[in-house]
Amino acid sequence: MLIAGNWKLNCNINEAIDLSSSILNNLNSKVLRSEVALFPPTIYIETVYNVIKNSNIALGAQDCSVNISGAYTGDVSAPMLNDFGCKFSIVGHSERRNGKNESNKDVYLKAKNLMDFKMIPIICVGENAEDRERGNALDVIKKQLEESIPKSNNEFIIAYEPIWAIGSGKIPTLDSINEMFNMIRQWLTNNSMKNNIKILYGGSVNKGNAKELFSCKDLGGLLIGGVSLNPTEFSEICIIAS
Repeated sequence: MLIAGNWKLNCNINEAIDLSSSILNNLNSKVLRSEVALFPPTIYIETVYNVIKNSNIALGAQDCSVNISGAYTGDVSAPMLNDFGCKFSIVGHSERRNGKNESNKDVYLKAKNLMDFKMIPIICVGENAEDRERGNALDVIKKQLEESIPKSNNEFIIAYEPIWAIGSGKIPTLDSINEMFNMIRQWLTNNSMKNNIKILYGGSVNKGNAKELFSCKDLGGLLIGGVSLNPTEFSEICIIAS
């Protein structure tokens, strides 16, 4: 199981040091059966790496470029992230799909670049409230899977994050999550993918609902946003997972 903390656009350099140090101190003496990974803003990846480099906490990026090199001002490529010790990178988060107009093809290219440089993409999929209300959620996610995931490599993770749940305090019912996970697992099987590919849940995860989420049959971990900025609560979820 993987517990991933996505800090999004938060923290200054001192806060990044304090947050990663606090999480490290909280977990250092614990026997964890789940992997823990932190996803700071790109500019603080090296800072956090220096805090956690001798620990069992992994490092990830929040995004990467569709390009490997060239005249792409402001982009950060997969090999650059690899140089800084990133094991993972999130791609296709709804805040980029919607806010930055990223397409499924963009997500596919980013995921492929990460795989080519021996990193693990966490490929996000999720439906909006309208699609959920109309009963289209399964079809929307299936299309995202079909167009966002390279089928030539099994080294990836899927994160199901219903857009309407992110930051809202609402989460789907366990039956809805299990239904979605079952569909995703069947899609993986139909495409000859490994049966041990992790499927994470994300969207308004907190200590109060984590135990319930861990009862989902196919849950491979959690992608946690806001609560990952609270070192005590985030650490407690990591401990619950173990």
